[in-house]
Amino acid sequence: MSKIAFILLTHKDPEGIIRQAERLTAAGDYVSIHFDARARPADYARITGALAGNPAITFARKRHKCGWGEWSLVAASLEALRAAYETFPEATHFYMLSGDCMQIKTAEFAHAFLDAQDVDYIESFDFFTSDWIKTGIKEERLIYRHYINERRHKRLFYLSLDLQKRFGLQREIPADLQIMIGSQWWCLRRATVEKLIAFCDERPDVMRFFATTWIPDETFFQTLVRHLVPDREIRTRALTFLMFTDYGMPVTFYNDHYDLLLSQDFLFARKISPEARELKERLGLLWCETGVNFPISNEGRRLFTFLTGRGRVGRRFAPRFWETEASLGHERTLLMVVSKKWHVAKRLVEQLRARDIVPAAEYLFHEMEGLPDLGGIEKTMEKRTRHRRALVRMLFDWHQSDRLLICLDPADIEMMRDFCSDRATTRMLEIDCEFTEDYLIGHARRVGLAGESTPPEVIDRMLPTIRYDLKFESDRMREAGFSGFSRISQSASAAENAAALTAFLGVETAVALEIASLDYLFVD
Repeated sequence: MSKIAFILLTHKDPEGIIRQAERLTAAGDYVSIHFDARARPADYARITGALAGNPAITFARKRHKCGWGEWSLVAASLEALRAAYETFPEATHFYMLSGDCMQIKTAEFAHAFLDAQDVDYIESFDFFTSDWIKTGIKEERLIYRHYINERRHKRLFYLSLDLQKRFGLQREIPADLQIMIGSQWWCLRRATVEKLIAFCDERPDVMRFFATTWIPDETFFQTLVRHLVPDREIRTRALTFLMFTDYGMPVTFYNDHYDLLLSQDFLFARKISPEARELKERLGLLWCETGVNFPISNEGRRLFTFLTGRGRVGRRFAPRFWETEASLGHERTLLMVVSKKWHVAKRLVEQLRARDIVPAAEYLFHEMEGLPDLGGIEKTMEKRTRHRRALVRMLFDWHQSDRLLICLDPADIEMMRDFCSDRATTRMLEIDCEFTEDYLIGHARRVGLAGESTPPEVIDRMLPTIRYDLKFESDRMREAGFSGFSRISQSASAAENAAALTAFLGVETAVALEIASLDYLFVD
């Protein structure tokens, strides 16, 4: 059975570190601690004194003063890793953690997980071709030398970078290495750690190179593991669950995230808030439990994006140039059916097609099928959305009609605004549907906010937000002041809905009433 040596990088909260180390070793695993040399000597003395009698705990032989983005973080990791490798010969895996990490599974589950496959777990994506780096400098991290901490001395950092660029001081990357990038939170097998330590001793040139790169904790281990271990023995993923906000800051978890965390397909999570005492206590007790079943739904990242993105839905600085590059034609009429329940909108379209009222394209900006060959513009959703006016104009031409109906989702508010600002005549029909709890749960699963195994308590907390979100989309659309706006409702009478259809479609009242009277139009 696997035995884990946890590499614990810490810099604060001595009491929390002591408790964390004691918890992790209680199930027969090991801990190697690096405590930042910048911290108070009294705190380090408190930690070493409290843990001195535990043979499953060791400390880095040399402590480094660590700074974000600096080589010192890698140096500290290597010191703790060497100490663990030498002190604990029975350790089969070495797992990188911080003082803000906590387990979200049991030790029993973690050991079984690691025993299942003889592989290393480490994110390692190609540095130059992947989009792992979202903002800031990229190749400059490697090809120039960095001796100054960007966070502490921002002006000097960029002055140094500019001077190197000006005087052509670009350097070569070690020729035998493909630089990789990924999360610093990894889990490596003993054989891999043995190869890595030997490589570090044999290749001072590589060590010198990485020592002056920027944020090497995202590239050093990621590159060397990929260099030393066959691809088939690497899983390009971390086992620590973490998320980042739009501003590049780690998401912090609190007491009410317990059920969400346990349902993620990870062994640990960071960052746990220092104030989340109840969460820490519950997760702390979890590690040594046995026989616990963990239903994995893994919807955490999608759920966070959904919940935090509500205030920014539909807001942008300005339309892109291709969105306003041409008109649909002032002599044409574009009819937009807007419904969150796509199947209801499609039933309506079927009725219109059967009566040859208007040519239609159903949810052409959400579903790939259903469009004719238009010369390639229809091939990808990105092309369709980017050149939406051109796409719709070509559909008018293909159908040889001056009237066209398309289906949109209520979330497509910017698309509605764009079409309604065109010189063409536009009309809009909202289909107002009722949303049962079962429908909302199904919707959450369809869009990835929940899985089949999501705990009921997580879904219960999610449903009010989803219901409000759907109402928000509808209210925002009505408040936009679109001309030619009509609405049919599941709760309205057939006569009321027929009047709205008549205004929207321009058909006779009898035809509209026939459609509105269908008893299955709104059925789920």
